[in-house]
Amino acid sequence: MSEENKRLENKNEEEPNKEGMGFLGHLGELRKRLMWSVLGIVGGAIVAGLLGEQFLEIVILKLASDANLDLQNLRTMGQPLLFFKFVIYFGIIVSFPFTLYQLWKFVEPALYINEKKWVRSITFFTSLCFFSGVSFAYYVMIPSMLAFAASFQIGDIKNMIDIGDYMSFLSMMVLAAGIFFELPVVTYILARFGLVTTEFMKKYRRHSIVLILLIAAILTPSPDPVNQLIVAVPIYILYEISIMISKIAYKQYLNNS
Repeated sequence: MSEENKRLENKNEEEPNKEGMGFLGHLGELRKRLMWSVLGIVGGAIVAGLLGEQFLEIVILKLASDANLDLQNLRTMGQPLLFFKFVIYFGIIVSFPFTLYQLWKFVEPALYINEKKWVRSITFFTSLCFFSGVSFAYYVMIPSMLAFAASFQIGDIKNMIDIGDYMSFLSMMVLAAGIFFELPVVTYILARFGLVTTEFMKKYRRHSIVLILLIAAILTPSPDPVNQLIVAVPIYILYEISIMISKIAYKQYLNNS
């Protein structure tokens, strides 16, 4: 291959997609990707709906049963709304990789050719981190927090948990954990564009530890330090992993700049 051909090939890898698209074209593409994302959520919701009430009991109500918590419905349409919320949340969670793929397809024309190679991997690892966070919340965080709620009692006050509040609590914990576990991926993206450095993350490590402990205290109202460490330690490990990832990503940024 001649030097001229090599130069042209390297130039093509560094240039973004030149296929022009007007404002209406971008708007139409955005609408298309949003439509596919919504269809993905609807598809996941339909699957949960077809599995029926037994699936709801196994996935959601069993957590309260294992913690010896009594649930009650205080609203006329409380139970139908519970099932509706469950299938929607289930659809959002299981369709997360598909939604990410639609986002990538929307921004793909604006990316450089060499950027497209690592964005595909980012989609995979983002989904992996998200589902890891969801699993951590479901199998570790939520059971320990529900067990504490069931054991905490003042006087003759009985714990009769409203089913709507219970569902909101579960969804908030699951989504929060999924977002926290995205820290390594977010760090990679920021470092890849030169917005975050390893030195910066090391410099503010102590501040991060304080913030992590504060987040753990908020998410786990239990005064038991063990429960707080159950939340804090994994987040801190993710922060240390992010420091190592930032070092690799920032080197790639410097090599390409």
